[in-house]
Amino acid sequence: MAAVLARYARAFADVVVEHKLKPEQTTEELSQVAALIDGNRELRNVLENPAVARGQKLGLLDAIMQRMGGAKLMRNFLGVLIDHRRIGSIGEVVELFKSELDRRMGIAEARISSARELTAAERKSLEQQLAAITGKIVRATYSEDAALLGGVTVRVGSTIYDGSVQGRLERMRAEIAAE
Repeated sequence: MAAVLARYARAFADVVVEHKLKPEQTTEELSQVAALIDGNRELRNVLENPAVARGQKLGLLDAIMQRMGGAKLMRNFLGVLIDHRRIGSIGEVVELFKSELDRRMGIAEARISSARELTAAERKSLEQQLAAITGKIVRATYSEDAALLGGVTVRVGSTIYDGSVQGRLERMRAEIAAE
């Protein structure tokens, strides 16, 4: 199912790039629509129900888009999701769309955990190092993890960089055991 949803996300990313829409604004609008649909069971049921006429669903979508001030291309994309019975998976499509746009714009998501809150200078330095390693612009989210004795762990995609004290101790233990 994820592969099918990824096709929709890539197709909409193609439209955004082709029509030179603002990626951040488009992503925010799509996220708002997804939150509205995911957060309102009645609305989701109407949009997903095959017994409800297509015209009624699209009329409801038009009213929502008019109220939100959404772009026509966004409305058309959501109409395609409704027509192909994928509107119930809008949340997943949004996440895949964000990832696709980030990939195209050369942005890497990094999740950084540290034993303590990092200073602004430490964050900037870490982000610069990650940009040098990945060759991409880094968008970092930070969290504190009391289980770390010190240092940081960084996750960029499926790659984990372990600069924690605990990780260093484990690597030393493995080196000693290998000798």
